Amino acid sequence: MLLLSLTLAACGGGSSSSTPQPSGSAAQTESGTAAQDPEALAAEIGPVKQVSLGEQIDAALAQQGEQLFNTYCTACHRLDERFIGPALRDVTKRRGPVYIMNVMLNPNGMIQRHPVMKQLVQEYGTMMTDMALSEEQARAILEYLRQVAENQ
Repeated sequence: MLLLSLTLAACGGGSSSSTPQPSGSAAQTESGTAAQDPEALAAEIGPVKQVSLGEQIDAALAQQGEQLFNTYCTACHRLDERFIGPALRDVTKRRGPVYIMNVMLNPNGMIQRHPVMKQLVQEYGTMMTDMALSEEQARAILEYLRQVAENQ
């Protein structure tokens, strides 16, 4: 469960005011188009094309996300330490929201086609499990991860 390797990883999309700049090298798309950043490539691979993040954390959504995180993600992820998958407290500072959402919603596609996910699979020696999350569930987990990153 390399959710949000996000991410999102192990387990798992307004007006975006402070969308983090994802790290990583540019990647060539399979269609042979110009090189893209990791966030743009993730939008090509997964179902989420953009994510609207509010200026403030939605506390109710984050609370739902915490429950979902504890149910689906903690088998492989911890917030503050490497486990089966990467630590996720600061994932929203390392990766963009489209990347995080698409890792949760389409981990197999991201593992096959995204260079950042390929590197994480190689580093951790395991692939993230597809938890069959809905887009709403993944968005709630993302909001929880935003909240824990903000409260470090």
